Amino acid sequence: PQEVREYLSQQSHLMLPYHDAENNQRWIKLPTERLLSVIDTLVELFDTDPLNPDGNLVISRHEGLHYNDLLNDPSLHWKGAKELQALSEKIRAFNGVKHINPPEGLQAELRDYQQKGFDWLQFLGEYQFGGILADDMGLGKTLQALAHLLAEKQQGRMKHPNLVIAPTSLMGNWRREANKFAPQLNVLTLHGAERQNFFDHIQTYDLVLTTYQLILRDQDFYKAQQFHALILDEAQAIKNAKAKSTQVIFQLQAKQRLCLTGTPMENHLGEIWSMYHFLMPGYLGTQERFTRLFRTPIEKHADAVRQQQLRKRVEPFMLRRTKEVVAKELPPKTEIIRTVELANDQQDLYETVRLAMDKKVRDEISKKGLARSQIMILDALLKLRQVCCDPTLVKLDKARKVKGSAKFDLLMNLLPDMIAEGRKILLFSQFVSMLTLIEKHLKKKNISYSKLTGQTRKRQEAIDAFQEGDATVFLISLKAGGTGLNLTAADTVIHYDPWWNPAVEEQATDRAYRLGQDKPVFVYKLITENTVEERIISLQERKRHLAQGLYSDKAQKKSLSFDQDELMDLLRPID
Repeated sequence: PQEVREYLSQQSHLMLPYHDAENNQRWIKLPTERLLSVIDTLVELFDTDPLNPDGNLVISRHEGLHYNDLLNDPSLHWKGAKELQALSEKIRAFNGVKHINPPEGLQAELRDYQQKGFDWLQFLGEYQFGGILADDMGLGKTLQALAHLLAEKQQGRMKHPNLVIAPTSLMGNWRREANKFAPQLNVLTLHGAERQNFFDHIQTYDLVLTTYQLILRDQDFYKAQQFHALILDEAQAIKNAKAKSTQVIFQLQAKQRLCLTGTPMENHLGEIWSMYHFLMPGYLGTQERFTRLFRTPIEKHADAVRQQQLRKRVEPFMLRRTKEVVAKELPPKTEIIRTVELANDQQDLYETVRLAMDKKVRDEISKKGLARSQIMILDALLKLRQVCCDPTLVKLDKARKVKGSAKFDLLMNLLPDMIAEGRKILLFSQFVSMLTLIEKHLKKKNISYSKLTGQTRKRQEAIDAFQEGDATVFLISLKAGGTGLNLTAADTVIHYDPWWNPAVEEQATDRAYRLGQDKPVFVYKLITENTVEERIISLQERKRHLAQGLYSDKAQKKSLSFDQDELMDLLRPID
């Protein structure tokens, strides 16, 4: 077929012989442009045995979208294609995505590109199509999805709950943003040992959250459910179509299917097939046929024609905006808080340390009073914060037995996507030992980086490696690099652990967000849920001067500036 196609593409017309009714040979002149479209379609339709036992051609509703031109060609006569022709006619009459007013009660003002994303999601819902929202990280994919779900509820189209499947590290983020932006949505998180207690009640909720790992464990339950919208966040998780969890997700029932991801393809075109097979089964054919018709010609033979054909098919159902494209709509600085729950063993360690330090602090205060117990208080809070960062930072035998850190896993999930988007990243921590752990992982992943701590002797070389060199990540301790540096090559700042004094945190951010910066800056704060970190953030919002008064250099020479109840609240157990 490829040789025939190449031959036809070099001709404007093709002369074909035929015999008339009197058996006289005549010639017909056919335009090759029209022939090419028919041949491409026939190659796909008859690439393998396409007929069922009754001798009929069987194609899916989604696959039929490829044949719009043929379905509407008045010179061709189809049988049994009324549904496909009706859908094709509706698409041909399509005049563009309509503007839809944001739903009432949405607690956010959509930027222009977010409004267009919301309109697009509504369009997909109207036509019962699936789609990939592939905006860069930090542009508000979650907000656009929540606006869509809230509109579906308010318009009475939501007859069943919506299901979001996301990495464990994003459970808290979805729950927090739903409560913040769409409080009218009733949210249920099916995560944790007691999740099965809520299985019988999911129909009373608007939004159900679970993880990729739990979909596999709870597959019998989810396969029996009907959902309104099924949303995969960080949808590259299903890039391996043969993975068990991916196979389960393919079988889930939903009126609409959506993918959210900043990296729809990471390695090869097979990942695109897997995502579209989830969205609209049959749209890109079987995996074997897709490999033969598209993946092999494009990846191995650089077939530009096939590449163009594939692009034409995937583009209508993928909306991608990079931060460069929407830069004019973005504020100079965007702050994003990413939360994560502690893992089971890590959570147990946190509680063990908390209980031990709680008793020590109470005993110390009863003996010496609040004002003279600063060293014990600071030590207690320090240990809890270390547990939140990574258990290996805590100098305890029990801590060495804990494998893994929820926040570290969150960071390592974020970094690859950021780097794929071309970002330059400043990563701050007050713990040099934490930066060392991160450094080891960056080396394993062959991620170029630079590092600046109090032990760095060649500071300027470290700075130049990031500002002018190939380093994509700059690991910086707050004390060594929190002030005085000009790092405008960066467009992303990550605060791995929250700093007690918000002014110090802001000064660190200002290494990138300063005069001479010509790009929007994204600031990420990584926080573990229901721990001392989250409570300090809350305390800062209510009484910033209290935290500043206690933890600034000057404050260590003064008495504590908040009362005992507020202090003990920092040491309260995980909810």
